[in-house]
Amino acid sequence: MGRTVSSVALSPTSHDLWRVAALSLMPRQAVRAAITGQEAVSWIKAAAACGLPAAQLRLGRMLLEGEGLAPDRKAAFRLFEAAAIQGDIEARNMLGRCHENGWGTTRDPAAAVREYRIAADADLDWAQYNLAHMLLAGTGIARDRNMAFIWYSRAATQGHVRAMNLVARCFEEGWGVRKSRSTALAWFGRAARGGYFRAAFNYASILEEKDCLFGALYWFARALSTAPEPTRTNMVARLGRHRRNLVRALAENFARTREPKTGCLGGG
Repeated sequence: MGRTVSSVALSPTSHDLWRVAALSLMPRQAVRAAITGQEAVSWIKAAAACGLPAAQLRLGRMLLEGEGLAPDRKAAFRLFEAAAIQGDIEARNMLGRCHENGWGTTRDPAAAVREYRIAADADLDWAQYNLAHMLLAGTGIARDRNMAFIWYSRAATQGHVRAMNLVARCFEEGWGVRKSRSTALAWFGRAARGGYFRAAFNYASILEEKDCLFGALYWFARALSTAPEPTRTNMVARLGRHRRNLVRALAENFARTREPKTGCLGGG
């Protein structure tokens, strides 16, 4: 019998070995169908038990989120550990998330920082973003806004839209860099065009301040259309108290329906 964490085996049975051997003989299209179809959990469990880091990472995320399986954060944590030991950088980042939030292990911000730094040094954008958050807040490490800005910037240059939004915030607030409203606006715009709802809201807010009202309405609508709950409801409430009638009308429209009425923004 293999060592187990909850119901998840960390060493293979003969059936697991057979499944992985079968995967190695399949054409790529058949492999893709196997790991995304109804039998996906069985295939991924087998591959994880056979020590494939990508499968351990995938199964760990499924257990963390309860995706097709009962949630089991302790099992997820052990799978991330197993993948990280083999050099999987995304698993290192997930270990950081577990330590930061107490998922399947004791909450330990300093341990989270250590894991994030390993993955950030390996150029993983999410780890760079997460490490920057810890530095900005001084969680698990001494507060260092200069280094936070550097790590946000490194992630942003890789196209990480949330990091772009935080680079903009740094320029807006002067966190680790000289204040520049115009540079903040440019970064908010990049992140908004990349599809990040918070950046779209921030971009719209600055455009409205600059009296670019129709541009602001467009990006406020984009933010409200893509934001998850409860953020969307909070945005609607905030805009419902806005000084401009058109902005309040947009918020009222979104309060009634998910999408704005046809033609209310004057086109795309």
